[in-house]
Amino acid sequence: MSTQKLSLKTWVEINRGAVRHNFRILKALLKPKTKIFAVVKSNAYGHGIFDFTKIVDSLGVYGFCVDSVIEAEKLRRERIKRPILVLGPTLPDLLNVVVNNDVTITISTWEALRALRQSKCKPSFHIKIDTGMRRQGFYVSDLPKVVEFLKSDGKNLKTKLVGVYTHFASAKDLNYPTFTDLQFHDFNKGVEILVEAGYKNLLRHAAATGGALVSDEYNLDAVRLGIGLYGLWPSKELEVQRKHEINLKPVLSWHALISEVKELAAGDYVGYDLVERVYENKKMAVVPIGYWHGFPRALSSVGEVLISGQRARVLGRVSMDLIVVDVTGIRCKAGDKATIIGRQREAEISSYELAQKTNTSHYEIVTRINPLIERIIK
Repeated sequence: MSTQKLSLKTWVEINRGAVRHNFRILKALLKPKTKIFAVVKSNAYGHGIFDFTKIVDSLGVYGFCVDSVIEAEKLRRERIKRPILVLGPTLPDLLNVVVNNDVTITISTWEALRALRQSKCKPSFHIKIDTGMRRQGFYVSDLPKVVEFLKSDGKNLKTKLVGVYTHFASAKDLNYPTFTDLQFHDFNKGVEILVEAGYKNLLRHAAATGGALVSDEYNLDAVRLGIGLYGLWPSKELEVQRKHEINLKPVLSWHALISEVKELAAGDYVGYDLVERVYENKKMAVVPIGYWHGFPRALSSVGEVLISGQRARVLGRVSMDLIVVDVTGIRCKAGDKATIIGRQREAEISSYELAQKTNTSHYEIVTRINPLIERIIK
């Protein structure tokens, strides 16, 4: 996508150099033979799945992780040729799409296994083991029966199993012994069952960014790097522990153009439901973003944006498409840039800050930025 200035009232900027930097930093933490899956599910955590995937593709990752076959198919249309692993469930009706696009899926239930055996289209798949997350996955105790089921179908299914993985529930836990250690122990027991059954060349992976940052013991054959590639930490605990040696750079910033500036008189109410009233003369600016764009309604009266390098607080309710901010004492005019996430001069508003103010996760803040907002690669 062009980096030239576009006629947009709000846009997201993606810093290509920051992506490269984060990739190099994270790759240096891994064992030399450990492969990297770049996790680009959910519109690449709000960063734009197509453009972000192409940037990381050029850096030499092993493959990509997506949530659905639909995402995988769209990446193939964009000429992404590296391996793609679907992490979420796949409907039986889409198995032909999986095969036609040379995509690998996750099998984590008996229903999915039966559907695979009954289907004429039999794609390659990874078995997911539930070692404590209690979401998707077979329990370790299920695996002997899983092996028996696979062998009962001859080579049709047996040869299609190419990988095995689990997902850590709390890789940020720095206590010892950690829940992650217990999960990793159970996962290795599961892998041992599969190896003893003849599956000796499976691609094993357990760690996402958190696991990769905690210990290279969890590297195995591959890791799934998501949040770290975007320059964000899985948790504040990990950031505090390792930021002195690992400098991740946020990839995403979000901006908008002020659409209107005007005066408020003492006693004026602002926005829906009259929830905020000013008691002295103020200057306000209208910024054309709202909860439709992904700016949480919970930021009403507490959120801030950056204008001319200064913080401007949200006045009143966050509307669907607009917010009003207090720019008293800030020199600005219609057409000036407001920064929702990112830096202006020496000031910064991070996704962590927005998450803290809305009692949620920074994952949610960036992922829920509306995918229709233009992403501009810089």
